[in-house]
Amino acid sequence: MEIIIKERIKELMKEQGLKQVQLAERIGVKQNTISAWLLGKKEPCIMSLWLLADYFEVDIDYLVGRKDD
Repeated sequence: MEIIIKERIKELMKEQGLKQVQLAERIGVKQNTISAWLLGKKEPCIMSLWLLADYFEVDIDYLVGRKDD
């Protein structure tokens, strides 16, 4: 199974018109962390996945590609 976290984060950011720095501020991480996620250089740890899921109001399973809604 392919993990598609970076695509899901990009999609959710686009839907909400968020820039990397805005998302970083809202979930309490550095902008370069968001950049690394979006470039596929790093994947979010479980705590960051929780923060992203809570912020975007989606399941972690959606973020990692196990569910499509």
